[in-house]
Amino acid sequence: MVSGGILLDLVERVGGAVVGSIVEVPVAGADPAVIERWCERSGHRLLSVEGGTARILRGPVPDDEAILSSVPADRRPGARLWIYTNFDCNLACDYCCAKSSPQTERRAIGPELIERLVEEGVSSGVSEVFLTGGEPFLLPDLDQIVSACVKRAPTTLLTNGMLFRGRRLELLRSMPREGLALQISLDSATPDLHDRHRGRGTWQRALDGIRTAVAEGFRVRVAATVAADESGAAESAAFHRLLDEVRIDRDDQVIRPIAQRGFAEDGVALTVESLIPEVTVTADGVFWHPVAADHEDQLVTRDLFPLGDAIEEVQRRFADYRRETDAAAQRFTCA
Repeated sequence: MVSGGILLDLVERVGGAVVGSIVEVPVAGADPAVIERWCERSGHRLLSVEGGTARILRGPVPDDEAILSSVPADRRPGARLWIYTNFDCNLACDYCCAKSSPQTERRAIGPELIERLVEEGVSSGVSEVFLTGGEPFLLPDLDQIVSACVKRAPTTLLTNGMLFRGRRLELLRSMPREGLALQISLDSATPDLHDRHRGRGTWQRALDGIRTAVAEGFRVRVAATVAADESGAAESAAFHRLLDEVRIDRDDQVIRPIAQRGFAEDGVALTVESLIPEVTVTADGVFWHPVAADHEDQLVTRDLFPLGDAIEEVQRRFADYRRETDAAAQRFTCA
């Protein structure tokens, strides 16, 4: 039971605090369930009860839906579904967040499970699908995977663009143009920078792949991954000029920083608290974001199905992190 004294203490301490702040209240001997019910009736949120102290977020507390709605619709957690089709790759880029290489175990999901994932995802609010790896074009059944995804949602297929010849060129040609975009990696306007990270000769082969995909009638996005000291204005301008010449729309020209994950020793440090989640599925489970799909700290669940449950869990955690972050921002003062 909550004694009258503790109840009055809750009312006085929490009621007198700034909205959005976190209040610590001594509640030794009190029933946490009763404190939680008091918080719910009063419009506050009980964060924890540990060591005889309750941590309470002073309300009114925005509900999960209000927080999710504050994010642009196309980036709302659960709107974008990433699927790692495989982890093996023909390259071993020195900043690969997934630690992919020719020696990496394939760990493929397979077309049947991917089709089920996309079907369940769309029924739970997914509006866009991204297929990544590893290098997806190493898979002989990639055309089946792409077709199953495109039937249900707009799909982007990430690739290094270096394998468009022989049977893999035929695989590319068999894919639908409508509803599919190819995102090809090219890190610079000249070979030096790109080849430094991805291997000698890879820049030219990637550029040839971009030209092939454009000539075959695909929508092509080009994404550059660069370190902070490699992303100057001159380099950026030269990159855009090159892509303009090969007929890539400006909206499809992307420059992104290296993430400190996987093989990368330097780069932007990313945590679940600092990332807007993009639900990511691998053969090993559901993760918070594609940049950390092989890292335990961003694992949501080992269970791929039902995918809707994992999406709901991601949304719930995101709302909780946002409430915590907003409270921290309001209560931090220097004087």
